[in-house]
Amino acid sequence: MNTEIFVKYNKKLQESCGKVIIGKEEIIRQLGVCLVASGHVLLEDLPGTGKTMLLRAFSKSIGGDFKRIQFTPDILPSDLTGIHFFNQKKGEFEFRQGPLFANVVLADEINRAVPRSQSALLEVMEERQISVDGTTFRLDEPYIVMATQNPVESYGTFPLPEAQLDRFFMKLSMGYMTEEQEKQVLRREDSKEIVERLEQVVSAEELAELRSEYRKVEVSEDVMNYIMSIITATRRSDKLAYGVSARGSLALCRASQITAAMEGRGYVAPEDVKKEAVAVLAHRIAMSSGSHMDTAMFISDLLETLSVPLE
Repeated sequence: MNTEIFVKYNKKLQESCGKVIIGKEEIIRQLGVCLVASGHVLLEDLPGTGKTMLLRAFSKSIGGDFKRIQFTPDILPSDLTGIHFFNQKKGEFEFRQGPLFANVVLADEINRAVPRSQSALLEVMEERQISVDGTTFRLDEPYIVMATQNPVESYGTFPLPEAQLDRFFMKLSMGYMTEEQEKQVLRREDSKEIVERLEQVVSAEELAELRSEYRKVEVSEDVMNYIMSIITATRRSDKLAYGVSARGSLALCRASQITAAMEGRGYVAPEDVKKEAVAVLAHRIAMSSGSHMDTAMFISDLLETLSVPLE
């Protein structure tokens, strides 16, 4: 298989998004993995760490129709999907598309919407279609929902239900920049101006080829057993209320294949699985009541206890 296209793809995203966000190469790479895997991403971090700016830069880099939705408690499902309205000039009903009809949808502060409005995203994220008044509309590819939420704010927020969390391919966190990186940002021009100048670096044709090629990355029986040992361990642990779903095991396998291809390899190594396990699995589990351990820490500790197959 041709792994060179994956290496070039990652390099182009790093150069483009790196003009806006400094020192977050790993997050940019994982966003690229989500796009190739046709997966959605949830970016959770403290306010002011650049979540929205990174996703805007990423959307500009991959092109396509872009829509940003600022979620608020009073937003309605019809505000997202669209509505049928009566056109008095034509004397008939017409459908006005909502902002979910785009290639790249930025759902900003998604946990500020009430559960009813959050549920409007369930069908579109899984089926790539929107149903309104008995009519189903298919969405154009590529299609990716990129959502942000602030973990420290509780007033006026509504936690995402487990069914919706499971539909996010990865849950990522940026963290603070280093002191030197932040000084670079302070010295340069405004990030918004840099984003406006960004150009598309990944075409739809290139993305289609990447999505076709990554499935050719070999996953040996030993590595497949390693993946399943991680999944099974979450389902059997008495520390968890529930373990990883079948959707999660499939996501981990796909993420590992794409990661291997970006490293220039045509096969998955155990290190590829370990690299993506926390981002892909941590949001798909829940700790048992009374446990104070973080789910990301649980997955990290679990990886240390399981035997790793030799390459």
